[in-house]
Order: sequence, then C-alpha cells, then structure tokens
Amino acid sequence: MNLLQTYRNLPIRHKLLYTYSSAFALIVVLSGLVAFSILRKTVEANIESELKNSTSAILNMVRTSVSASIKNHLRAVAEKNREVVTYFYDRYRQGLMTETEAKAMAEAVLLTQKIGTTGYIACVDSAGTMVIHPQPAWVGVDISDQAFVKEMIAHKEGYLEYEWQNPGDVRPRPKALYMTYFEPWDWIIDVSSYRDEFHTLVNVNDFRESVLGMRFGRTGYSFVTDSRGNIVIHPQLQGINIFRDESFPHEPLRRMLTQKNGKIIYDWQNPGEQRPRRKLVIFNAIPEYDWIVASSSYMDEFYRPLNTLNRVILFSALASLLLVLPMSFLIGLSITNPLRDLVDRLERGAEGDFSVRVHQPSRDEIGQLADYFNHFMERLEIYSRNLESEIAERRQAEEALRISEGRYRSVMEAAPDPIIVYDMKGRVTYMNAAFARVFGWTPEECLGRKMDHFVPSDTWEETRRGLALIAAGKMLSTVETRRLTKSGKVIHVSVRGAVYRDLDGQLAGSVIIHRDVSELKRMEKQLMEIGDRERQKIGQDLHDDLCPHLIGIEGLAKVLCTRLARCCIEVLPLAEQITDLIREATTKSRGLARGLCPVYLVDRGLVFALRELAMKTESFFGAHCRFSADPGAGTPDNTAATQLFYIAQEAVNNAIRHGKARNISIQLQQKNDQVVLTVDDDGCGMEEVRESGGMGLQIMDFRAKMISGNLTIRSQKGEGTLVQVVLPPPIDEPLVDSAHRKDVSR
Repeated sequence: MNLLQTYRNLPIRHKLLYTYSSAFALIVVLSGLVAFSILRKTVEANIESELKNSTSAILNMVRTSVSASIKNHLRAVAEKNREVVTYFYDRYRQGLMTETEAKAMAEAVLLTQKIGTTGYIACVDSAGTMVIHPQPAWVGVDISDQAFVKEMIAHKEGYLEYEWQNPGDVRPRPKALYMTYFEPWDWIIDVSSYRDEFHTLVNVNDFRESVLGMRFGRTGYSFVTDSRGNIVIHPQLQGINIFRDESFPHEPLRRMLTQKNGKIIYDWQNPGEQRPRRKLVIFNAIPEYDWIVASSSYMDEFYRPLNTLNRVILFSALASLLLVLPMSFLIGLSITNPLRDLVDRLERGAEGDFSVRVHQPSRDEIGQLADYFNHFMERLEIYSRNLESEIAERRQAEEALRISEGRYRSVMEAAPDPIIVYDMKGRVTYMNAAFARVFGWTPEECLGRKMDHFVPSDTWEETRRGLALIAAGKMLSTVETRRLTKSGKVIHVSVRGAVYRDLDGQLAGSVIIHRDVSELKRMEKQLMEIGDRERQKIGQDLHDDLCPHLIGIEGLAKVLCTRLARCCIEVLPLAEQITDLIREATTKSRGLARGLCPVYLVDRGLVFALRELAMKTESFFGAHCRFSADPGAGTPDNTAATQLFYIAQEAVNNAIRHGKARNISIQLQQKNDQVVLTVDDDGCGMEEVRESGGMGLQIMDFRAKMISGNLTIRSQKGEGTLVQVVLPPPIDEPLVDSAHRKDVSR
C-alpha cells in the first residue's frame, strides 16, 4: 500500500520513466516467454512427430523384414526337404530300395527336424488325408474339412497363415506354413511354425543396419529390445541384458514393457558419457515377436536452439531498455513543464479569476489542452454570470414547489376517503390517515411493501383487470369490490384510480382512492329486501284477493249464461265472451302474482324453483332445458335465493330471445362452501360481453353484487354463452359506527 501511494505521489516524468521502462521490460519478458513457449512446443511436437514417424517406419520395416525372413526361412526348409524326398524317390527308381522303404526313409528325415521351438514338418495328400505328422495319431486322419487344408489342396505351393489348436491347447494359436508339392507320391510338404515363436527364426542381421542407420539430432538413435531385457539392436549395448546389468537403470525398460506403446522421458547415461542426460523415447510393441521398437533423442540437443534464442532475447531487451530510458525522460519533461504552468493558472481560476488564459505556441496535445482550457474559462465566466441569476430563480421555484406540495398533501391528508399511492412495481409510497383509520394498517407497516394481503382471493380477477389498466396508463373507473382490514374484516369499497408520470413523461405510479360503501351496500340490501317484501305482498294480494274475486265473478257469469240460455238466447254469446275474458284475467293475475311472489321459491326452495323454470322453458319455448343440482346445494337466506333465481331467469330469457339457443343447461353446485349457479347455452353468443351495455346484463350484475356474488359472463360469436354466479360463504357485515358514518357523509 505504501509503495502504491509513493508511486502516486511521483512526478509525471518519473511515472512515465518507470511505467514505460517496466511496461517495456514486462512486454519483452512476456513476449520472450510466449515465443519460447511456442517454439518449445513446436520443437517438442516436431521431435515427437519425427520420433513417432521413425518408430512407425522402423516397426513396419522390422515387421516386413521379419515376415520376409520367416517366409524365406520356411520356404528354404520346404524346398530343401522336397529335395530330400526327391533323393529317396530317385533311389527307389534306381531299384536301390523299395518304394515303401524310400517313403519310410523320407518320413524319418522329415520328422527329425524342428522348426523353431515347436514347429514341425508334415505332409498331406491331395485328398486332405494326413500322410506324415510328428504325432502318429494324426496319420491317416482326413482333415480336408479344415479351411487351410482346402487352400493347400487348391494351391499346393506357397505361403499360408492360419490358426491351429493342438490336443492339450486351451485355444487355437496363430500359425504360418510354407508348402511345396511332390507330385510322384502326391505329398504336399508343409513346413510350419507358430507366430509367437517367429523370433527364434529371425535373422536380425537382415535389418540391423537399417535400424542403426536412423539418427535423431547429434546422438539420438533407434533400438530394439525384447520383454526379457535383452538388447536386440543398439548402437553400443548389443547383446546386453538390462535387467541383469546393475550399472543401467531398469525402470525405463519396465515402463515400456508395461505400456507397450507411447512415450516416456527418463535420465540415461551411455557408456563413455560423464553424466546422465534427459532422454525422450517413443516406442511401440511387436507382440508376435515379443519385441519393443523405440526411437530416442536427448532433450538438451533439441533445446539447444531455444537456449540460443533466450540469450538473443535478453540481449535485445537490455539494449532496447537503454534507449527507452532517456527517451521516456525527455518525453516526460515535454509534458510536465506545460502542465505545471497550466496548474498554476488553474489555481488562479479556482480563486475566482475567470479571466486567466494560457498561451501555448505548439499545436500538439498540450497546445490543444491549452485551447480547451481557454475555451473552458470563457464558458465558465459566462456560466458564472448566468448561474447567479438561475440560483435566484431556482430558489423561488423551490419555495413555490414546497408550498404546492404542502397544499396537495394537506388535501390528501384531510380527505375522508382512504388514499394510497403505489409505484409501478406495486409498492406503497404514501397512504393518508383515512386509509390507516379504515383499514387499520399504519404507514410504517405498509411503506415500501405491496398490499396484496388486503385483497380477498375471490376478487383477484377484477383486481388484475384494474392493474392491467393502470399498467397501460389508463384511468381506473369506479369499481365496487371488497377489501380486508387488518383485523380480517371484509368491507365493501368503491375503488377508482389514476396514474401519474415523472418529468420525462414515463409512468411513475398510481393513486388509488377507496371509498367505504359498506353502509351504502347495507342500505341497498335493505332497500332490495323491502322491495322484495312489497312485491311479495302485492303478489300475495293479487293471488289471495283479486284472483278469488275474479273467480267469483266468473261463477256469477256462468249462472247468468245458464239463465240467459232459457230466456234470452240472443245475448248468450256476449255473456259467454264475458266469462272467457274473466277466466283469462284470472289466469293472467295468477301469472303476475307468481312473477311478483314466486310462492314455490319461498315454500320449496331454490332447487325446486330452478327445476320448474327449466320445465316451463321447455314447455313454452320448445328448447331443450335441463337442470342439475348437487346434493345439499342451496342458499343461506331467501334474499340470495330470490336474486339467484332472477339471474337464472334473465339468463334463460336472453338465451331464448337473443341467442336463439336450442339447448340450455342450468347447474347449481356447492364447491368449498361456495354456491355456484351456471347457465350455459349453445346459442349464437356475443362478440363483446362487457361492451354490449345491455340492460339485462347490468341488472344481473347488480343483483349479484347485492348478495356479494361474483358474476362471470363468457361468450364468443357462434359458440354460445356461459353465465356463472359464485356466491361466497356468508360473512359478517362490518359494523359502521356513527363517527365513521359522519366521515363518509362528509
């Protein structure tokens, strides 16, 4: 930390000197390291590639040489033994022995020979029968079914490789033979040996010089060894067993024998050398001969050019550094002297003298900086004059803004309705005293947080629609809904709101006003109940008073018709017409009474009333109308049942008159303590339900709100309409004290 602070306090010319020198040295070192690393990897890759290619070439050469040597050896033995058989055959032709004796002598000579360790000579005739074999059990056996025997019969001359399993062997072993044909006795003479014994037949001198001729660098070479540690081919260690000679390390050869192929790096000291040297060996195995073929090179030989490169880079860096030091010092002086003069003038400007200027004759960056300084001081002088006047204006504006903010805050604090302000993420930024008084939450509990917890779960759908309007920057029209207080009590509120924007015209938040309409809802409900009672009373009067009165008049009219039939037949049709009109008036009065006061709804419940509505719909309009209800489905009071019945009646009438529906379904369900009424039809539907503005839809929505229900209408053109009312569980009506009523009225 002290070193860094010391560097910061250095003059610029010293900073330039030290920085340029350090940066140059670092760049040279890094570039040298990168170049050395790249060249090292390139050299290593080239050496490894050369060793791999050489090892592969030696491997192929050894395999080819060994294969040719084995083939030539087997061929020479086969041809030599054919000459032996020919000799005995000539003795038989000359009459010196019988043919049987000649064959026996030839067989004896053939069987006395061993090819390698377990190889032998055998004869097969053209029929595939074994004629001569070291094991007597095979003589006379037909082996013509063997694939290699078929090739022997077909060719009779040449080299052949195959697999053969002798008695007692666990599995077949790779084998090769060379065959020649002695036609007088129909013998196919084959000389065979197992491939894992080929190394006993190989003449290393055939390819020794080719292997030793491979050189890598100054002293790198190739060598061949077997798995027992015997050096087969080596420039200096020919015939030595590494594992038996304690003067040589054993571990490298053991690793090569274990890995079979790959590369290893180890320390090795050749005879006549003063110390071990690091050595790279690329090796491959020839498993059929039990040999390891390797190409090696010493690391110090192919790193020698890199060491030379390091010395060149180091010398170049030192020479360049000697040139950079004085140049950096001179450049630093050319920068720091004009800067020192500029600093002096800046100090004068900081003291308030904005008329100070810099005279710089050069047009380099320092000269441009001087021009910028002069231009800056000119602008600063102008800004200084303008700033004084703007400060005075700003003070006046801030004072007016404080007055305006205080006025609006006073209005919101004095407002009787709860007001809450949100940002665009839904977090509370302000709430007035009326909100805390009505809902019970304090500003400390709400500021900076969301108010999702005071929205009942069954009102979230309409709440989301309102949030969508706010997010779109539109005004939220008055919506009646319900909210929860801190104590968990549900109150009815009328919600409306608007958005406000920041200075850039972007949406900054929303202002929402909640008006407590619990008392208004209670009065509306009471008014609805009074209206229902009056309607029921009128219907009861029509049913109990007017209808019996009309029935009595109808009876008297019938008596009049009877008497007129005896004395005044010409006026009898008029009397009968009067009787019919009185009967029709009685029927209409009964229908009107039932519409005003559905007696069956009061006496037998909502389920019976809806079932009768479905039956009348089918009877009067010819549409198929079915009704279903869950067991125990019903409403807690007669008012709710009445409103649900009228909503269902209005939905059915709309489906018949406007939707031209042929099938209507009415369902009354009980779901989680909620009563759900659904009317579904297959009529023509409506394109925009909410924008239709029909009186029937508005009445249904009003009736649903009167019983705290949620009305949902879904419809699409040509796909029918679904009307659903969800009546929540009964809730206690909030108590409204006199003080609260006074605030609301005010």
